[in-house]
Amino acid sequence: MISERPAEAHDRAVPGHWEGDLILGLGSSAIGTLVERASRFTMLCHLPRLEGHDGPRTKNGPAFAGHGAAAVRGAIAASITLLPEQLRRSLTWDQGVEMAQHEQLRIDTDLAIYFCDPRSPWQRGTNENTNGLLRQYFPRGTDLCKHSADDLAAVAATLNSRPRKTLGWRTPAEALDDFLDPSR
Repeated sequence: MISERPAEAHDRAVPGHWEGDLILGLGSSAIGTLVERASRFTMLCHLPRLEGHDGPRTKNGPAFAGHGAAAVRGAIAASITLLPEQLRRSLTWDQGVEMAQHEQLRIDTDLAIYFCDPRSPWQRGTNENTNGLLRQYFPRGTDLCKHSADDLAAVAATLNSRPRKTLGWRTPAEALDDFLDPSR
């Protein structure tokens, strides 16, 4: 639970603590979002519609659009393992079923996983704010599967190069670079 997350994650002094969530769209399409708490650096996870998931949904059947537990675990692992080890400390998520494979994700990435309390999205406030910014690019009620991995990378690059007041008007990319190379 989030109450067990280390104090360094709460005060944002140490980079590498992430918050994650899904942005949902039309037809159960989804995009995974990962936001680093200290720098506000954002990574987007491509969750394309899976083969055979374009028909009517079956009650208690597989995920409709590729955001089931296995797809989400794979997308997070593919994104997070690209980062240097010092940027892979923890991930905080809500209690959605898409994280049912969190134990395997921990094994795959050596990333501590924490969960918010039920119905408490404010416990991932950095991610909730970023998801609001992302809605400028991915409006509600649109099919998010139409966006390629390159499209998502371009949007993430745009957000990561946008100055933020909370960062002293630095960009998330600059803030992350400062953490990685303090001599800058």
